[in-house]
Amino acid sequence: MLRATLRALAAPRRAVPVVLVAVPVLYLQQRYSGDPLGLPLGVALVLLFLLTAPAAWRSLFPATEEVRDGFVRLGLYAAVGVAVIATAGSVIPRLLGIPPTFMTTRPSLLVCLGLYWAGGWGLARDIDLEEGFSRERARAERLSQEREEARLLALRNHLDPHFLFNTLNAIAEWCREDGLVAEQAILRLSEMLRAVLAGIQEERWPLAKEVAIVRDLFELHRIRDPDAFRLHMDVPAVLPDVRVPPMLLLPAAENAMKHGPGAGHRGDVSFTLTDDGNFVVVTIENPGEFRGPRQGGHGLEILRKRVASATDGRGSVAMNSVAADGPGRTRTTITLPKGSL
Repeated sequence: MLRATLRALAAPRRAVPVVLVAVPVLYLQQRYSGDPLGLPLGVALVLLFLLTAPAAWRSLFPATEEVRDGFVRLGLYAAVGVAVIATAGSVIPRLLGIPPTFMTTRPSLLVCLGLYWAGGWGLARDIDLEEGFSRERARAERLSQEREEARLLALRNHLDPHFLFNTLNAIAEWCREDGLVAEQAILRLSEMLRAVLAGIQEERWPLAKEVAIVRDLFELHRIRDPDAFRLHMDVPAVLPDVRVPPMLLLPAAENAMKHGPGAGHRGDVSFTLTDDGNFVVVTIENPGEFRGPRQGGHGLEILRKRVASATDGRGSVAMNSVAADGPGRTRTTITLPKGSL
């Protein structure tokens, strides 16, 4: 804390005002003090102020913590000031035989004590505000970078050549065997890709669009293999009027298809959206037991970061196994507080 405070005090925006105040005071100390040690004593008082006052306030009142016993800490800060001024301005001069100087008369020591308290508080608050601003700016830059990375990852995932080639090959076969199915698949694929590409350009879009693109994904998989799973979507007829980052739910839906029916697990796939007035809760279940995050996989972590960023840290993402008669199932729960959307 002391080292960080001294580095902050050395910044020109603080060092220059401190020098402009200290130099006239030290000049008066030398001019109106009859002892040759008057000036060194004045310099010592200034240095002790810079070394102890801002650091003492910042230690007792950390900007990153909630202070509960404020009056006790304020008393300690006042006591530190009294101890420093009394020692440097009264006890040490008496031990060294220095007579009263401009800065060490009783009225002057009271003024020095007031300057110690007020100056230490002011410098400490200024340093804390600057550091807080720097932390918030770094956080904003980090979240912006993570958001951009998530967008690029979403684009890469949803334009995965393997996914597209398999779908296009299936459509080519359907064109020979069942033109109606091929047409449905082309329309679903076209709608999904159009929405993905449009979403990459937007910061947020209506929840209804997000649900629609998830539905397109499920339906496209079902067209490709109608017997692979049974789809159950429980969504209110009127969706909450909230806006979410594009493709916030889509990775979870795609993960359910990839590690459920796509991995050979047969059974029901469900998508449930509930609104209790304060939260929107999305639950996706798929066949196949959840065995923890895969080594080298970052999808779940990126999803959690995107939800945290979109909801100011109030949202959450949970993935766990669900006990069931027969093969295990995986449940993904995404909780979005409406007040932050």
